[in-house]
Amino acid sequence: MISAVDLVADIADALAAVLPEQRWFSGKGRPIHAIIPLRATDLAGADPRLVHAVVEVDQGELPRDRYQFLFGVRSDVPENLGHAWVAASGDQGVYQAENDVELAVLLLDLMARGTEVQGLRFATEPGVTLDTEQRSRPVGAEQSNTSLVYGQTYILKLFRKVAAGRNRDLEMHRALAAVGCQHIAAPLGSIEGPLGTAGEADTAAFGMLTEYLRNVADGWAMATASVRDLLAESLLIEGAPGSVEHADPADVGGDFASEAYRLGHVVATVHTDLATALGSSPAPAGYLDMLADGMHRRLDGVLEQVPELSPHSDELRAAFDAVRGFEGPLPVQQVHGDLHLGQVLRSVTGWVLIDFEGEPMVPLADRDAPASPLRDVAAMLRSLDYAANHLPLGETDSEQRAAVALAWSTRNQDAFCDGYAQAAPDPRKQAVLLRAFELDKALYEVAYEHGNRPLWLPIPLAAIARLTAAHP
Repeated sequence: MISAVDLVADIADALAAVLPEQRWFSGKGRPIHAIIPLRATDLAGADPRLVHAVVEVDQGELPRDRYQFLFGVRSDVPENLGHAWVAASGDQGVYQAENDVELAVLLLDLMARGTEVQGLRFATEPGVTLDTEQRSRPVGAEQSNTSLVYGQTYILKLFRKVAAGRNRDLEMHRALAAVGCQHIAAPLGSIEGPLGTAGEADTAAFGMLTEYLRNVADGWAMATASVRDLLAESLLIEGAPGSVEHADPADVGGDFASEAYRLGHVVATVHTDLATALGSSPAPAGYLDMLADGMHRRLDGVLEQVPELSPHSDELRAAFDAVRGFEGPLPVQQVHGDLHLGQVLRSVTGWVLIDFEGEPMVPLADRDAPASPLRDVAAMLRSLDYAANHLPLGETDSEQRAAVALAWSTRNQDAFCDGYAQAAPDPRKQAVLLRAFELDKALYEVAYEHGNRPLWLPIPLAAIARLTAAHP
């Protein structure tokens, strides 16, 4: 039988063709010069066979990105796994094994038994006993990782792009669980080990097992359903077409404000738990200048790409410079780092925060740096504005739609801040910083939409115009 290392080397050219088709591959749009196998480990079997691999992708830049794969190997690949096909190796087929129910369950079994294979450590969290009689299924909508749901009990997140050192998502879950935080999915197990060949010091986290939250609703889906309800109701009122008359969000059946309030309270509670678990301290000397300088650098970069931003550049610079003169207590701590409505789930008992990895495009060192909790608050306010503006309904008059969106976002942003203020200082009392963080997040959105979704670009541009006009 060919060794695991030779197997991965044998299919390297095929991987170069498969990688750009994966949602989680971050190197789209750049040529792949080579796939370099760093590590390959047999986890189980001969036919079917389960192989864990780490490869390095040469795209002409350093440092090179590294990715995790799970390969299944069979003499006869079932038809239902055809979509996961990678390549043939000898007389066997190689495919992505997270789609294989028979092989995926082995990962759960390895964690339950606390197995170590060539330095690759499968473990449970202290005091956890796993039920291994669970059938797996992959979650299909993820952008940056791959998750497997086991029955209705567990979910295993496999980190696709891996890097040496601590994994922020895993460590934050562990820290919050240690202080009894009720607003996360409890961590249950992990997969960790070397990034390269035996003897290398670099290690990484490859997987995190948590409880599976049943009967949950996605925050984005809930919020946008509420917006649709309000817009539909506004179309029914007398004289709605061609006017700015609209229904009051408080009077519409799908009003989201009570949920926005609860969500604000939960975010503040998680911030408090993070401070308890990992500490909080006054911002160090120079922190405000560092913030302002970073915001100016982002503005400089986005202005080069998006000329539509130019009319607001002076107001943006004034808002960022105002940060330097902020006076008052400014604690910094660990925060979520990429908070939006898609990162929160509504369970029957309340809101839950997920995915503490931070912004995927930000270097790990920057994601790990303590920050003001206002950064998370501003990010959620921007997400609420996106929910209000992203989806027109039918042929609604644009002026009327804008009025509906503004009414909805204002009501729910206020409700979120009201809820936050019940468990932590009111973020609106630090208006200079909060506004700067909102504008900085909107700049990030402008750059993203310009490069990826041009039809959505008016959303952050309109927010910048509104926020700068309100504070001349």
